[in-house]
Amino acid sequence: MKLLSKNLIGFIERLPDVWHEIMFSYDNIRTLLCINKFIEARLLDGATIYPFNPTKALHRISSISDIKIIILGQDPYHGNGQANGFAFSVLENCQKLPPSLRNICKELSIEYPSREFVKLSNLDCWANQGVLLLNSILTVEEGQPLSHKKIGWEIITDSIIKLISDDDSPKVFMLWGNYAQSKDVLISSTKNNHLILKANHPSPLSACKKPLPFIGCNHFKIANEWLINHRKKPIIW
Repeated sequence: MKLLSKNLIGFIERLPDVWHEIMFSYDNIRTLLCINKFIEARLLDGATIYPFNPTKALHRISSISDIKIIILGQDPYHGNGQANGFAFSVLENCQKLPPSLRNICKELSIEYPSREFVKLSNLDCWANQGVLLLNSILTVEEGQPLSHKKIGWEIITDSIIKLISDDDSPKVFMLWGNYAQSKDVLISSTKNNHLILKANHPSPLSACKKPLPFIGCNHFKIANEWLINHRKKPIIW
């Protein structure tokens, strides 16, 4: 479902209280207004923009301490009927899984061979367990990957990553690909005992390449073992 620009600020206003201070800080509200202005102009030009609710991933979080795992993506899927507001996730009725999500399912099948992941598409079930699936860029135009790069979303999401990292409750950060790994400077892993897991992006272009192949990274099991060791409930992937 495509985005209607008039909804953007409304979605942000309806975020749980935990996000209000950072979203409505002086710098961020100015950035959000610039983003909204850009999106309105593109819609007037006839662009189709996804997803319908760019801040959906944040709506599930009522307390920063509830976040167990953060999986960082770059920008939403740009095909019709794909992006649903969670990084790497697609709408329930998506006809064909994007290649990156297929490789995520492949890795899960390797780590948990007794389970079936072929039909995994909407990662809503992960979000309900404390997994934040956050894209750095929260909107995209149909058929144009990275079309909303540098319109201001990175400023907003960098501040979100920093806020989460500064929380005292230990968390797992999964950084897949060079872009996500560039965000490690925002994460206080030593100070707050967070675990940072790095691998190539699950895209077919890089998923099997050395030195950090995504296929075989074992991140999902490592994360769950770490959660158990920190007296947290593991994720049912």
